Amino acid sequence: MNVLNPYVRQFLVGWITVLDSVPDIDMLGFLPDFLDGLFNMLSDSSHEIRQQADAALSEFLQEIKNSPNVDYGRMAEILVRRAGSPDEFTRLTSITWINEFVKLGGEQLVPYYADILGAILPCISDEEEKIRVVARETNEELRAIKADQAEGFDIGAILVIAKRELNSEHEATRIEALHWFSTLLVRGRAEFSAYLDGIFEPLLNALSDPSDAVVLLVLEVHARIAEEYHHFQHLMSYLIHTFHNNHVLLEKRGALIVRRLCVLLGAEKVYREFSTILQTEGDLDFASTMVQALNLILLTSTELAELRSLLKKSLVDTCGKDLFLSLYASWCHSPMATISLCLLAQAYNHASSVIQSLGEEDINVKFLVQLDKLIRLLETPVFAYLRLQLLEPGKHTWLLKTLYGLLMLLPQQSAAFKILRTRLKTVPFSENLKRTSSANPYSQILQVTEDGNRNQDAPNYSAIDFSSRLQQFGSMQQQHRNHLKNQLQSRKSASAAVLSQEIQRYEES
Repeated sequence: MNVLNPYVRQFLVGWITVLDSVPDIDMLGFLPDFLDGLFNMLSDSSHEIRQQADAALSEFLQEIKNSPNVDYGRMAEILVRRAGSPDEFTRLTSITWINEFVKLGGEQLVPYYADILGAILPCISDEEEKIRVVARETNEELRAIKADQAEGFDIGAILVIAKRELNSEHEATRIEALHWFSTLLVRGRAEFSAYLDGIFEPLLNALSDPSDAVVLLVLEVHARIAEEYHHFQHLMSYLIHTFHNNHVLLEKRGALIVRRLCVLLGAEKVYREFSTILQTEGDLDFASTMVQALNLILLTSTELAELRSLLKKSLVDTCGKDLFLSLYASWCHSPMATISLCLLAQAYNHASSVIQSLGEEDINVKFLVQLDKLIRLLETPVFAYLRLQLLEPGKHTWLLKTLYGLLMLLPQQSAAFKILRTRLKTVPFSENLKRTSSANPYSQILQVTEDGNRNQDAPNYSAIDFSSRLQQFGSMQQQHRNHLKNQLQSRKSASAAVLSQEIQRYEES
């Protein structure tokens, strides 16, 4: 039907319509042979030809609905190809036919599901609303059909299409592709796992998608895959690697990704694995940044409330102790994260020891920025228990010493200094404390602490070997100091080399 003369095309369409009306002629048997031509005429330059082709196709579709014997397969191939037509009306007609075929075709269409899906997913993001509506309906119909490999259902071919559409420029299409990953995982995990090697990396790359909705769905798919521990390890390692190479992603999406993973996989499991990986991280600057990010999420996210509750029992509960020790090994990369962890665990004696161990080179701008954040967090509901403990200063002397230690590290003109000093002014010192010293509250705390008979931490302090932890913290911080010295030395050497080259050029000139 690809004839050039419009009158001939119109004549052919008319004859097809006439023949279809003759009772003794079964035009459905010939339909696959001239269906492509009829669809080609839907975009004809002649309005009359387009109308006649549409009318003929409508009649054929009605006959297909009423006929028990139809060759859906051959026609499905034509419809799939036409669904990508640049002509809007052709796309709408083909996607409408596909919708009807999915409802009517049954087992005949099972081998063509991948091709049909490849036609549907792009149409979900079509500019024309009618096409989007029909495409979405067809997609839901297709996903609801229960077919297995014995019937010709090719899960590998479906995954190839879904993987391809992960790179679509349209968010709606990427989202539906991810829904297919979830659907196939639920239907048959064993069959899905056979193709995992080919799709795991694209799924990991999708974590950098610009859409939050897509990222959340990607995490749900990964959470299903990560039921197997080696996939879980791979996912966690990839995230660390990605955050290392893309600090912007860590800053903008880090909290969203970590919080969602904690909900899907369990906060304790996620944090333990992150900590294990970061213990051996070679880039010390990144390790410190990552630990600070994880610590902030730990202190602020509602999803991690149970993890905080477990850490509060570190001195009296075996599970809390194990979690504290697991996190401590990597939290040592950041002094402020370490102090925050000790405050959560109510290990105030050790927090004070950490503060006392800090050297001049440790207290830099980055440290003060993190300290400012911590002071502000102390005023949030997360640390309400800590503020209430200040009502009994004699019982929580190490807490007071820790807070005063932080106060002494802050510049006096900073907002954080004023916040913490105001809070400490509200501490109700008892008469016994006041008799110790009449002037300086800090000296009062020191005096009572030295007495050693009113320290809350003492009864349970032996549960954790804090002297070894302090050595661990000191060793890690020494690595950071050496790293900083090497960086400064490298910069000096580079500056000296540049200066030497400039002098040489000057002398030569």
